[in-house]
Amino acid sequence: MKAESRAAWICLAPSIVGLVFITYLPLASMFVLGFFKWGKGAPDPVFIDLENYIRLFTADPFFKDSIKVTIYFSFLAVTGSMIYSLFIAMLLNRRVPARGFFRAVFYLPYVLPAMAVFLGWAWLYEANFGLFNYILTGLGIEKIRFIADSRYVVLSLALIAVWLSGNLIVIFLAGLQNVPKVYHDAAEIDGANGWQRFRHVTVPCMSPIIFYNLMMALITNMQVVIPALALTNGGPGNSSTFMTYLMYRYAFISNQLGYACGIAFVFFALISVFTIILFATSKSWIFYEGDSH
Repeated sequence: MKAESRAAWICLAPSIVGLVFITYLPLASMFVLGFFKWGKGAPDPVFIDLENYIRLFTADPFFKDSIKVTIYFSFLAVTGSMIYSLFIAMLLNRRVPARGFFRAVFYLPYVLPAMAVFLGWAWLYEANFGLFNYILTGLGIEKIRFIADSRYVVLSLALIAVWLSGNLIVIFLAGLQNVPKVYHDAAEIDGANGWQRFRHVTVPCMSPIIFYNLMMALITNMQVVIPALALTNGGPGNSSTFMTYLMYRYAFISNQLGYACGIAFVFFALISVFTIILFATSKSWIFYEGDSH
């Protein structure tokens, strides 16, 4: 083996070991354990074939609703995060006073401890003494039970996810700074206004960045669990019982580990489907400089 190849394998070894033992091996174990009854009433794994998966789709009163809630939350959070992050990044890309300070301000929520963030938002959402209801009553609007009303709870949690998307802002900002200025200048000479330059210059040049952020936001928000743990316990009712929270409930509260593994594998398949769709449609709207298409 040549010295260069040997050096490459040595450098790749930690990543390969991490992928095998932290990603693929647990994934394979989860898939296999989905065919076993293990936990409550069965201290040792007992093979039960497809019983867990049949129960999921025919007898579980929470599973189908958890899929709907997860997809609904992801749609709100991903859409809101993408619009909010791109808008803030475009503002920060301008020559504004204290630009570095504002960049840090918008990125800071992303690095704060998650539990502290959600406890802070719990006070903002509090029905009687929260800041938001204080403002609403000051405007003569009736109080809203943001996280205690099934009509508003998912929307309220999605708003927190949007506020936490500081990482997307940083990536968008880096992409905006790499948009060739000559394209904007040429469009301006041709009489394009601000919206037309954004639509026909900025968006195509940013499309690889938009794709990356969209995919990361989708995967991250579909794995939502902390809001349910910190604020709602899956309620009110089961209106915020996300798939990940349902897994947690079955695995660590009901002690049904095999059944929870079945949910985890279906959840993995669901994320994979959305990711494949995203990749399959990407060729039609992503622009790479130098691409012949």
